[in-house]
Amino acid sequence: MAFAGFKAFDIATTGTTIHGCTAGSGPPVLLLHGIPETHLMWRDVAPRLAEHHTVVATDLRGYGDSGKPPSTPDHEPYSMRSIGRDQLEVMRHLGYDRFAVVGHDRGARCAYRLALDHPEAVERLAVLDIVPVGAAYARADRAFTMAYWQWAFLGAPEPVPERYLAAAPGVLVDYMTTAWTEVSDAIPAGVRAEYAAKLADPATAHAICEEFRAAQTIDVRHDDEDRARGRTIQAPVLFLWGARGAVAQLYPDPLAIWREFAGDVRGEPVPVGHFIPEEAPQDTAHRLLEFLR
Repeated sequence: MAFAGFKAFDIATTGTTIHGCTAGSGPPVLLLHGIPETHLMWRDVAPRLAEHHTVVATDLRGYGDSGKPPSTPDHEPYSMRSIGRDQLEVMRHLGYDRFAVVGHDRGARCAYRLALDHPEAVERLAVLDIVPVGAAYARADRAFTMAYWQWAFLGAPEPVPERYLAAAPGVLVDYMTTAWTEVSDAIPAGVRAEYAAKLADPATAHAICEEFRAAQTIDVRHDDEDRARGRTIQAPVLFLWGARGAVAQLYPDPLAIWREFAGDVRGEPVPVGHFIPEEAPQDTAHRLLEFLR
């Protein structure tokens, strides 16, 4: 599936190859997806943004049609630092040294790590329906474990989660896109089938599990190191969260958590579940355009 009017690309980075598409003109903005999705999740938002911006939407390392490089015992190739470096190289390859980044779910984790590691490149940052991984684990309790069961499941030792995921990707996709949404028809059957088809690749399943293993180890360490140094996000931050999603249920004031990580933060809940860009694409596009202008 492709966005009408967008040009597809495959760009070699230092560690892999990144697939994506681009269209529009004006200030550049990079769109990053979450799990179990690909860049297709922006199908109803990207064209609207492209009326005012140069839009780049990619598949993260390990997902969709991007590369799945080998991992290492410390999971570093699937850390958000490495995944973010891919995206920086893609934008530089396309001619953009400074740009805005919008990320949802896993893409938002890549986006804020990119903003921390490369403040000279990230002009504005929008993060959708997450709190930083270090803050999430620091506050973890029984409710967190039940709400974010996939963190423990997909981050379990190899090869158990890989085999389950590759064997029944449709089960995971159908569950997530049903249980985590408030808008019942937000993610049509054809789109869910596309997501499941990508997850059925054993290399993709392994890459995603490695990414979750990195989250609970090296990514937390990177967050904690930044906090210890007093290092914060320099770009203005927009934080949107689903009013009926897990973030709203777990954290009485999630905006306050983000204000521990950045000096200029604004945000509000959106009256949907977890998949904000797919459940409320017009509202999402409007809020992003207001922030990016």
